[in-house]
Amino acid sequence: MFRNWRIGSVNGTLLAAYFIPAWTLVAFNIFVAPVHGLYERPSVAVALFLSDHLQMAGMDTVRAAWLLALGRLTVVAFLAIYLALLCIPRTRKSGGSDEALGIALAIGSLISFASMVMASKVGEMAALRLHATELLLLLGAAIVVVIERPEAASKAIEAAAPPSLEPLRLEQTELLHNR
Repeated sequence: MFRNWRIGSVNGTLLAAYFIPAWTLVAFNIFVAPVHGLYERPSVAVALFLSDHLQMAGMDTVRAAWLLALGRLTVVAFLAIYLALLCIPRTRKSGGSDEALGIALAIGSLISFASMVMASKVGEMAALRLHATELLLLLGAAIVVVIERPEAASKAIEAAAPPSLEPLRLEQTELLHNR
């Protein structure tokens, strides 16, 4: 069963195993109590940057918190789509699920990079380490996805088919074991 798993598939699965529960919990806390959820450790740098440097009022901070939670849930949704597509062996072998992973990596990297920059501006070292680690995880997965190509079509199937086949009639079926 695990013979046709690529390194990128395993890497994306491990990445999803971390980001789906972690970012869902953070987004849920922001949706339940926006200000309290924004001032928790994963988002405190964004909250401090918004209040100190951008001097946002209360309702604007709540809207920014909801926007951050929506961005995190978007990444979670694309990672869940990626995991669902991995369950189909043909899609996994051909690399068809890499598009959902790529979108999740792009949006997640953007959020982590912006949060890391905000954490460095406000001097929040614990949040800076967290966001830098998340960014490195996402960029490492992106590099693996870009470098690793899906396997080509099987040469055995192409070699088994004779070069001059007349078109099949509708009632005839062509299966590999019927040749």
